[in-house]
Amino acid sequence: MNDSSSARTCVAVIGGGITGLAAAHRLQELDPVCEIHLFEASDRLGGVLQTTQTEDGYLLENSADNFITNVPDALELCRRLGMEDELLPTNEALRKAYVVRRGELFPVPEGFVLMAPSKIWSILTTPILSWGGKLRLAREYFVPKRNEPTDESLASFVTRRMGQEVYDRLVQPLIGGIYTADPLKLSVQATLRQFVEMERKYGSLIKGMRNRDKAEQQQSHSGARYSMFVAPRLGMEQIVQRLAERLSHQSIHLNSPVQSIRNNAEGWQVESNDMSQTFDAVIVALPAPQAAEALHEFESLADGLRTIPYAGCSVAILAVDQKQIKRPVAGFGFVVPEIENRRILAGSFSNAKFPGRAPSDKVVIRVFVGGACHPELADLSDDQLKEIVLDELGDLIGLEGEPEKFLVTRWMGKMPQYHLGHLDRVAKLEAEASELPGLELAGNAYRGVGVPQCVQSGEKAAARVVTYLRQTMAETSQKDG
Repeated sequence: MNDSSSARTCVAVIGGGITGLAAAHRLQELDPVCEIHLFEASDRLGGVLQTTQTEDGYLLENSADNFITNVPDALELCRRLGMEDELLPTNEALRKAYVVRRGELFPVPEGFVLMAPSKIWSILTTPILSWGGKLRLAREYFVPKRNEPTDESLASFVTRRMGQEVYDRLVQPLIGGIYTADPLKLSVQATLRQFVEMERKYGSLIKGMRNRDKAEQQQSHSGARYSMFVAPRLGMEQIVQRLAERLSHQSIHLNSPVQSIRNNAEGWQVESNDMSQTFDAVIVALPAPQAAEALHEFESLADGLRTIPYAGCSVAILAVDQKQIKRPVAGFGFVVPEIENRRILAGSFSNAKFPGRAPSDKVVIRVFVGGACHPELADLSDDQLKEIVLDELGDLIGLEGEPEKFLVTRWMGKMPQYHLGHLDRVAKLEAEASELPGLELAGNAYRGVGVPQCVQSGEKAAARVVTYLRQTMAETSQKDG
């Protein structure tokens, strides 16, 4: 199909978020003569990735403000887009996160990664845990591994291996800040499978983390490495803009929600609010509920998509003067345990992470409200959210006075919840979709919620479509011959 004499194929990509854009871009890379139509319901590309640059020197991120590099897909995409030199590492001097305990902020113990420790001394000296909690964590080394193949909740996994206090004080807020979810319902297999594998291989997370650290130390001598998190110099929307530029000669349909996707004798018929066209293949890169509506004629597949629950949160963004913060925090931000009974999930200091996010004497704070455990808070008015955020920040970091800027972005129903049994649900969905040649599902509803996982999902879907089209063309040529 890369040959210029190849028959021209036509593929529809439904959804203009990072998944759909990555899928369309990969289609174009793998088959330059393919005609691509990308349908987006809103008036812009990028989905939740939104960056605002103000005339007075602020760069404000409305959702994700960086991406992880140990899942390499987003990093590799940036390289292929010619953006590698535009990627900024996080500020090493302030590379620290904090946890709230009884109204005070304390640093996450060094070497504690999501839900596993690698440096015992930092655990022994942290004020976040009581001595009872520290001793229970130390016993993790001797806790027998679980041999049952059935799924387990993240909360059950952590309390079984490290005890209730480590879960309440460290893991729940750290994981809650990533997934805006309830760890009592989250599947550990679907969200943090690497720790399940660590338990199976080493019998202990402590032992597994030590082996991981040794391996990373050996790799560190093999050449330059990125920091674990990076961001484009001009913000996350810079990736969206670069992808849009690469796809500029393709057909991009904005304000074009897709009402239905049907299979007919000629291929896949896509009907939007302003057109109906038949394509050789379709990649559906929509959130599961919207994908279900577009695929409503495939009843079983649509019903399966509807079983994936979603949650959301609101992000309040404040710009303040440094002098307004009476207890400044030397780090990237903080998370709030559920047992603290506060009204915010986490706070993040954008200008501490990356340069160019605020004027030198200003601070940009992003505060997350709502999530699966407190959905009612995310529905409050902007004025109510402002009152809550200023009250909480006043108590936690000594913020005084009115912010220079205050805006709220609401991401309701945007975060899929990987509840117990999620991988089984996804496997069933993928099996059903495989019975519909030329149709692919992609997005954060399935096997990862981060930007790299979305890129990976979109690019893999594109590769499968190209393989399918090549096979179809080869079969057609054999019949014609």
